[in-house]
Amino acid sequence: MTTKGKLYLIPTPLGENAVHTIPPYVVKIIHELDFFIAERAKTARRFIKTTQPVKAFDTLSFFELNKRTTPAEWKRFLAPAENGNDIGLLSEAGCPGVADPGALIVEMAHQKAIEVVPLVGPSSILLALMASGMNGQQFCFHGYLSPKKPELAKALRQVEQQSAKLDQTQIFIETPYRNTQFMETALNSLSDRTRFCIAADVTLETEYIRTQTIAQWKKTGLPELHKRPALFLIYQKR
Repeated sequence: MTTKGKLYLIPTPLGENAVHTIPPYVVKIIHELDFFIAERAKTARRFIKTTQPVKAFDTLSFFELNKRTTPAEWKRFLAPAENGNDIGLLSEAGCPGVADPGALIVEMAHQKAIEVVPLVGPSSILLALMASGMNGQQFCFHGYLSPKKPELAKALRQVEQQSAKLDQTQIFIETPYRNTQFMETALNSLSDRTRFCIAADVTLETEYIRTQTIAQWKKTGLPELHKRPALFLIYQKR
């Protein structure tokens, strides 16, 4: 009976020129793999090239996992592991399976009794929480809220109430070109005493992380974050 391979969850840098944020032991595992699953093969290949791989690229196999991928294809992606080969799962940026479609592959790997091995690397969500000065004991990641201003304002007020009720930090991500709209809506919707953290370009040379109350943000003004990857956190103490 063939021993099944492992599914390695491989974190990727949160931006360009940040391969130094990937631990050496992770790079070593990458160099040992022949099969990879990624949201975009092009992005995965570019990242792997920056690690100076020892194997020729034409010997590596890449499977793309995106909105068009069918469940039947997901099963095919894990076939190498069922035949005894290890596989690497990569996100576009950060950690696979966290705010990432790779969770579907991980779920299927568990169903097939394939060992799942998470590797250490940058997580913008965790890093932003660490740097926010907000409650790291109780927190909730909401992903994306509505892009429509009225619905967004309502949702922000609701999670603000949840933050106060549960003593819980609330974390959000937004499409980079809507950052300004998100921040302005937050300033116009939240209580002046609510703390609001803006974390952009985390781990990059242009990193910006700052926490202030809404009242303070109104005085200092908002940073220019157009098309820069960012996370937002709010926290209101009881």
